[in-house]
Amino acid sequence: MPILSRKSATTFFHLAFWVFPLTLSIAACNPTENQTATQSANTDTLKLLYWQAPTILNPHLSTGLKDVEASRITLEPLASFDNDGEMVPFLAAEIPSIENGGLSEDRKSVTWKLKPGLKWSDGTPFTAEDVAFTYDFISTPEVGATTAGIYELIETVEAIDPTTVKITFKKPNPAWFAVFVGTEGMILPKHKFAAYRGAKAREAPANLMAVGTGSYRVVTFKPGDVVVYEANPEFREAEEVGFKRVELKGGGDATSAARAVMQTGDADFAYNLQLEAPVLKELSEAGKGRVASISNPQVERILINFTDPNRETAEGERSSLQFPHPFFSEVEVRQAFNLAIARDEIAQQLYGSTGNPTANFLVAPQQFVSPNTRYEFNPEKAATLLEDAGWKDTDGNGIRDKNGVEMRIIFQTSVNPLRQKTQEIIKQALTKIGVAVELKSIDPSVFFSSDPASSDTTERFEADLQMFTTGNTNPDPVSYLQTYICNSIPQKKNNWSGDNVSRYCNPEYDALWQQSTEELDPQKRQALFIQMNDLLVNQAVVLPIVDRQETVGVSNSLDGFELTPWDLNTWKIAQWKRKEG
Repeated sequence: MPILSRKSATTFFHLAFWVFPLTLSIAACNPTENQTATQSANTDTLKLLYWQAPTILNPHLSTGLKDVEASRITLEPLASFDNDGEMVPFLAAEIPSIENGGLSEDRKSVTWKLKPGLKWSDGTPFTAEDVAFTYDFISTPEVGATTAGIYELIETVEAIDPTTVKITFKKPNPAWFAVFVGTEGMILPKHKFAAYRGAKAREAPANLMAVGTGSYRVVTFKPGDVVVYEANPEFREAEEVGFKRVELKGGGDATSAARAVMQTGDADFAYNLQLEAPVLKELSEAGKGRVASISNPQVERILINFTDPNRETAEGERSSLQFPHPFFSEVEVRQAFNLAIARDEIAQQLYGSTGNPTANFLVAPQQFVSPNTRYEFNPEKAATLLEDAGWKDTDGNGIRDKNGVEMRIIFQTSVNPLRQKTQEIIKQALTKIGVAVELKSIDPSVFFSSDPASSDTTERFEADLQMFTTGNTNPDPVSYLQTYICNSIPQKKNNWSGDNVSRYCNPEYDALWQQSTEELDPQKRQALFIQMNDLLVNQAVVLPIVDRQETVGVSNSLDGFELTPWDLNTWKIAQWKRKEG
């Protein structure tokens, strides 16, 4: 069985833009000289493959991790978390604490000291005003920032002086470290976005030609294709940066990306190797690169649309709160669908050692993992639940119906062979219990783009089911659990911003979440997090499938690569270097 499909092989041919142009010049020059030049170019250039191509370099305007990964190469937060959950300063001079006076005892304010002398990649000084402006940008409703929910607990952000910024919260905040930290904490340059703070936010040139404080700066960006970076001479530790140039190539598929790193050696890093276990094992044995993985809180899940994607409002809005879903509004139906998911089969046959079946929405840190839940694959029980709920095949066509509505669904996800095989497994089981399933796959650069003009994004969710992976990006999961509160629902009136793409709204859940944002007792907060997880799982609000490891391909010639479950793969790209020899 060939490793590459025809599509994969074609994609890999296109990725060879890194190699073939050199061949033309070598024929006309001294072979020894050109060999030396080629080796030097390969040493000085870091080549990254992201089969999910970035389309924007502003992490606050996208829910796609491929965009945030590309942004993180040049933009930075005040701090982040390492693999042990310890905070690591980036733009901050130190981590605030009660002992150093940075954190108030009542957890209602935190004061960050910034490293002195920092500059943006265009030479403009970086100051506390940039931090305050980033909050202003994110919290402006017309911007439609995808990270806005995380910053809702803030009362004010004040630039006390150029290197001091004070954040005051509306109430005591046990998760004071959730803002301006890690994946959702990247700071934007005020001088590049001040004129685009409102409805024009997506028109800002810096969304594409990002200006940051990180180790590399953007040279060119072709959305959906290639980002080219160069070493940032304004970086605070410019002499330590390992490469002169970084090329991030987007598009293609996970198989060809893995092959380029681990078999042919044409690339240094391959992102998100969501591949079948046997394929990944075979590729990793080629010897040019290795699979790097780490347990993390990312869960592949099926999201249920609580609104009807087939009805439109007078304004042309589909999946509107005006029209509840004709059958997913019934908990028995959702529970029946949950029983039709063969999690063990999906995990063992497709993910292997890179994923474990799970019933839980919240899977890390360990102290917050619920011991109360379980999953079950039982199609017969699922059929009985549907039958008892009044969903029967009254006309003998093999499809259940009730009150003139047939149980037909569209099940969508991003283009990825492993996801398409997961879809097929689930479709087979649903078909057997009388559900007509149409599968839909969308290019990931569109699916995860958060483009309000596109009807194929995860936020618009104009289907009945959709599948993707996400999880908490912080050891404190309060921001992640905010996903299902009522005011996080994306809709036309808020420019499709918000993480609650399922349009689930339950005052009981909202009350639990609100309590967790204020509770300072660690044990009581732990109990609240588990209670929220159990509510989502037991009412089948979301259908978790696999607890996925972060799995990437790394060249054997690359040194300094470090994974953390609490930030992006590129979080420490400043320390990546080519091994000597």
